[in-house]
Amino acid sequence: MAYNTLMAPSPRNKTIGIFDSGFGGLTIMRGIVKELPDYDFVYLGDTARVPYGTRSEETIRLFTKQAIDFLFSKNCDLIIIACNTASSEALAHIQQQYLPVKHPGKKVLGVIIPTAEYAALKTKNGNIGVIATERTTSSNAFRNELWKINPALKVNQNACPLLVPFIEAGEHNSQALKLVLKKYLAPLLKKKIDTLILGCTHYEIIAKTIQNSVDKDITIVSESSVVAKSLKEYLKRHPEIEKTLSKKRRRTFYSTDLTDTFERRGSKFFGEPITVKKADIA
Repeated sequence: MAYNTLMAPSPRNKTIGIFDSGFGGLTIMRGIVKELPDYDFVYLGDTARVPYGTRSEETIRLFTKQAIDFLFSKNCDLIIIACNTASSEALAHIQQQYLPVKHPGKKVLGVIIPTAEYAALKTKNGNIGVIATERTTSSNAFRNELWKINPALKVNQNACPLLVPFIEAGEHNSQALKLVLKKYLAPLLKKKIDTLILGCTHYEIIAKTIQNSVDKDITIVSESSVVAKSLKEYLKRHPEIEKTLSKKRRRTFYSTDLTDTFERRGSKFFGEPITVKKADIA
């Protein structure tokens, strides 16, 4: 008896993972879901250990490894590190050293490169500002990527350590936040920037407040739409990955610290109600 030796097509049963230190990455997920609505997604927020921005590089790498291990255990084939701090401090190590040994064949992408590429295209006077966490600014991740694109660009950075705690506490529109924001933006505005990168996923929640705090001609670069379009193009370039991804519109949310706060504020970040499960990753 003759048998058909042709291999059956690979089943679409894999998921896209999205990881952030808290629920700020839900703004990234919202943009991605809007751009790629048919795919399945698993989100992980490490809210038990947020914020990452003041932690050491060694600790950030450890936490990031634990997070991607968890997401790969949930049938993810591709993970987006939505956290800028983890992208700047851990992504290269994960891609070059950890994945080949622990998860060969798997892919982990970040948010800094596509955001830098977009900002470099948008600037007219070559003067770009970056606001981010202390770890992201000290790593010079955005500056380095921007200079790879165009060494002539002027990149001015300022760390904003108080913004994430304000946003996590739901103080999006408080007068105190506006005063702190004004203080953080002042040095950048003096440099005559025409483009401002919001280098932390949380900052998109206060993007309108930020826009109202700067000249209307300054372009605000939020990561959600930029990363979403970049991922869409990535999947077009890598059909071997795209053809494995499930398209049942399932969204699953995990948090390392299961609280009502995550569901309530996370729903605002994501733009629709979410139900969160407990994740044990340590």
